[in-house]
Amino acid sequence: MESRVPVHRRPTETFPVPARGAIRFFRRMSRARNLFREVGKRALFARDIARGLTEPRTWARELIHQMRVIGVDSVPLTVLVAAFIGAVIALQTRYQLFAGVQLAVVGLATRQTIILEMGPLLTGLVLTGRVGARVTAEIGTMRVTEQIDALETLAYDPVAYLVVPRVLAAMLMLPLLVIIADAIGVLNGFIVGVALTDITAQDFREGMRLSFAPFQVFYSLLKATMFGLAIGVVCSYEGYITGAGAAGVGRSTARAVVITSVAVLVLDLLTATALAPYLQG
Repeated sequence: MESRVPVHRRPTETFPVPARGAIRFFRRMSRARNLFREVGKRALFARDIARGLTEPRTWARELIHQMRVIGVDSVPLTVLVAAFIGAVIALQTRYQLFAGVQLAVVGLATRQTIILEMGPLLTGLVLTGRVGARVTAEIGTMRVTEQIDALETLAYDPVAYLVVPRVLAAMLMLPLLVIIADAIGVLNGFIVGVALTDITAQDFREGMRLSFAPFQVFYSLLKATMFGLAIGVVCSYEGYITGAGAAGVGRSTARAVVITSVAVLVLDLLTATALAPYLQG
């Protein structure tokens, strides 16, 4: 087998001055081509996922298992994170109020902060580390141990069998986890606020009812669904293209967590930009 010697580019400054402009242009075009190549690979992977959805007999049984792994097994962590966040928000809001401000504002701020932002966002980021890393490691290990090649040999579509159930499970279970996180966060904010500050239960309940609109809950669940889609697709793709060896699995897992975390934050910003004007109750 012919060995490849790495080719090192000459710095642009070493070329004659008249040629530097053209060299810089073509090198930038090369970077742009690589970017389009990566976008194209992910688009083809999304196409394969859409095609895999047409084979329910392949992914239906695995979907139930993934819903348990991704959703049910994540409930304790979701409850723990939401409980602490709700308590912190209630305490911080109370002690940042100016004198003369109605204490009902604490209930309003706790509800809005958790339902509109902290509930879906923190749940998405926490599950990126727990679920996303696991998905990437599982599929990546199957790639390096040639189990994916074995599925193809047996005439199984590996995307339909491995990727589709994980993507669907993340999209279905993340909104349910966010519902739990929102409820636990608001409830614990109520308990801690009433128990540790001078807020009364009546004040907190009045704030929770103030300016409420059902669209706020829909907004929270919409973000959760998009975060689940991002976790499922990005982490599955990074695992699917894992390079050889344990080091390749480690690199893919780290890259998947970073890319998915950034994707969750970008989706959060885009959703807020598009829908925030409609959230006022």
